[in-house]
Amino acid sequence: MRLSRTLIAALGLCAAAPALAADNPLSVHVLDIQSGQPSPGVEVQLEQRTESGWEALATGTTAESGRISALYPDGRAFTPGVYRVTFETGDWFADHDTRTFFPEIPVPFEVTDTDQHYHIPLLLSPYGYSTYRGS
Repeated sequence: MRLSRTLIAALGLCAAAPALAADNPLSVHVLDIQSGQPSPGVEVQLEQRTESGWEALATGTTAESGRISALYPDGRAFTPGVYRVTFETGDWFADHDTRTFFPEIPVPFEVTDTDQHYHIPLLLSPYGYSTYRGS
């Protein structure tokens, strides 16, 4: 019975995890397509384009799941505009004793509707990558 309660509590926490980040408008996910596994430990930087250049907004590191579920900074209004996430892939590959052609991967994107959630997955290999607008 005690094990059942523990499992139920753990499942409840897992189900609540996405809800904790539900108010955050931006998430990212990195998958290593060479191994078919998530890529934990990738540093990601978020910037917004301004009239004077790129303004740093936040940084984060992917979790064991390869995700950062809440990258946009708390307390800052989410406004339309051009943003950029930069995945620091060179350091991640170096930590895995793998050479790569891409030491970093910048992904600019445009926010037009601030009521939507923006998810940016990165499918990564040492000599290629792909990204798309996720959900």
